[in-house]
Amino acid sequence: MKKLIIIFTVFFSLQVSAQKLFKGVGVFGALTVSKHEYRNKDTDKKTDSIFNYNYFYPETHISKEFLNWGAGVFLELSRNENIRWQTELEYMNKGANEMAVVNYITGERTGVYSKNKLTYIQWNNYLKFYNPIFSSAHWYFMMGVRLEYLFKSSASVYPEVVAKFPKFWFSGDLALGYEFPVTQKIGVFVEQHWNPDIIPHKYNGNTNVRARSFETRVGITYRPRKRRIDDCNAPVYKGPAY
Repeated sequence: MKKLIIIFTVFFSLQVSAQKLFKGVGVFGALTVSKHEYRNKDTDKKTDSIFNYNYFYPETHISKEFLNWGAGVFLELSRNENIRWQTELEYMNKGANEMAVVNYITGERTGVYSKNKLTYIQWNNYLKFYNPIFSSAHWYFMMGVRLEYLFKSSASVYPEVVAKFPKFWFSGDLALGYEFPVTQKIGVFVEQHWNPDIIPHKYNGNTNVRARSFETRVGITYRPRKRRIDDCNAPVYKGPAY
């Protein structure tokens, strides 16, 4: 009997603790805009030799923005109303629009953009500062890290560089959002994310490649209704028929 009481007490405590931690769950879709920035550290050595391929390729440049999409689900946990932990699982497309190089010595290009696309499955974790000035508004600020798994990639320009991108990577993230309550439990939100590489990808010892993405999200959140002081078990009068 004592064991049953202990098991019931522990189970009940865990249930109460989970209810206090749980702040919300949601889904979102996203519009993504990303690019790659190449920096060849040997560019200033071009005059030393026209026979050293690494001095000229890949050249220092910034790609054109690549437009795509992402989607994900998230869970929000905390005992604090204003500082929360948000953990996510996201499917996200990144990449760049690039021009192929015709002559690597002169830097001449084709003039036609081709897509370099990288698809990631990400586990994102943020500190979420909800109503940071303790107002009645529903805006928030987020900062965190994305752990990224390169699910698949395709590159017609600089394919040997993209092929060196590791399967597992991480990037930083800052975001600003606003939530529009629709009912007591359902809300719609809009977020803007800045997602840059914290450290660059390295190619051939002389070239750094950094990826940067902007992500605009729209999603739906479910939150448990806050208990009010009059939420009790007092009998409710239902009329003479009862």
